[in-house]
Amino acid sequence: MKYIVKSAIFFMTMALLVSCSDDFVDVASPDPNSEDFFNTEQEYQDALIGAYDLLQSTYLNVMLGEIASDNTIAGGESASDVPGIQEVDKMEHTSVNAQLRDIWNWMFAGINRANYIMEFQDKIDFSGKEQIIAQTRFLRAYYYFELVKWFGDVPLAIDKRILFGEESGIERTPKEVVYTQIEEDLLFAGANLPATQAEAGRVTSGAARALLGKVYLYQDKFSEAAAVLDQVIAGPYDLVADYNSIFEQEGENNIESVFEVQYDDNFPGAGFDCLQCSEGNVAVGFNGIRNYTGPLFESGFSFNLPRQEVVDAFETGDIRKDVAILDIEAWAEETGATYSIGYQTGFEIGHTGYYNRKYIARQGDLNTGDPNLTNPNNYRAIRFADVLLMAAEAHNRKSPSNDGQALIYLNRVRNRAQLPDVTATGDALTNAIYQERRVELVGEGHRFFDLVRTGRAAQEIEGFMTGKHEVFPIPLIEIQLAGNSWEQNPGY
Repeated sequence: MKYIVKSAIFFMTMALLVSCSDDFVDVASPDPNSEDFFNTEQEYQDALIGAYDLLQSTYLNVMLGEIASDNTIAGGESASDVPGIQEVDKMEHTSVNAQLRDIWNWMFAGINRANYIMEFQDKIDFSGKEQIIAQTRFLRAYYYFELVKWFGDVPLAIDKRILFGEESGIERTPKEVVYTQIEEDLLFAGANLPATQAEAGRVTSGAARALLGKVYLYQDKFSEAAAVLDQVIAGPYDLVADYNSIFEQEGENNIESVFEVQYDDNFPGAGFDCLQCSEGNVAVGFNGIRNYTGPLFESGFSFNLPRQEVVDAFETGDIRKDVAILDIEAWAEETGATYSIGYQTGFEIGHTGYYNRKYIARQGDLNTGDPNLTNPNNYRAIRFADVLLMAAEAHNRKSPSNDGQALIYLNRVRNRAQLPDVTATGDALTNAIYQERRVELVGEGHRFFDLVRTGRAAQEIEGFMTGKHEVFPIPLIEIQLAGNSWEQNPGY
């Protein structure tokens, strides 16, 4: 059964303090006061569920992480369909991009919810509270890592909410300082969480260490990354034998899942005026086949379409290709399915003939409410295959390198794909690992950031400008709310 993450709006309410000499207006508010919360263990658990809730909004981070890369194009109904998505595809995004502002807002909402718990972490004591704090600190680290990846320097709040009226006095913190806090949170989480959880979707020590390894990798701390990722590889995770099963519902929360964002299709509330209100995976509907009629799949909006070059990146005989990429024309010929091709004008051809098969809607879901916004497909945020490839890279790039260990990890992933062993060393092995990450993780939102952190983005992404596009613009409204004291990211 899925771990259902439900919003808990009540605990985000702030008290309104009124000072007035007239007694008739000096009355208690009927609304909950956030200062009066955290009186029981259950209230800590409720607040923690609220902090988990914003993970569901990372569907946008995943989708745009593909579209910004050389893996996919924006797609959609026309060249102006959701302008913010089209801008990211063309590397022409600006500080008024609505989707980038959503990422900023939603990640900071998650941080504020985590910091609400941390602000009152010592209010009462009870058995097991350290696990709640450890999960909370993982979530804060997760949201901050997303923000640093997307925006670079960001305001850093520790164990205290950013309240209304404080925004004008907050400065951006250098990303190196933010990374230090992320590391501290993940070290604490790794030391205080169990290896397994009874409830699917809860953070484990392995998830904390895997994310820490990724954070180290993003800072070129290869020895530290290798050491902590080796711990994760020691267990209890493994590769599933059937790659095809990973992205089906029966493959959710399996032995390869190190951390998985839980979605559900049994709760109404989603709408285009409140996409983050959905308990379902919104990206699945956006990725889906426009006006589709046929077996297995359901319709969607035809965004995030794989390019021919990523299709061609798969080696002959790689069983992952047909799991990751749906060739819609071949599928229609085989099954008689029908669909709408989409537009043919704009920055580039608006239909590639391919869809992100890992994350398009399957038939048989409940799809309560809007069927395009409430799909139950979980996001596999950290898979064991990702951990193996990160560890392979860390061992290969550390000094001194351990290419023998890197090859063991790399070839575990390749052998599952029914491909022969790689025997290269040095730079050739580094490039083989990069290539393997692309085909193993295509459609999962990692490619753009992999290219940026390894210095390959300018040579792989059309329109990418070195010194500018490594990060995205800070939303203009946030700069204005900070009293115009922040400098915009270079080039914007």
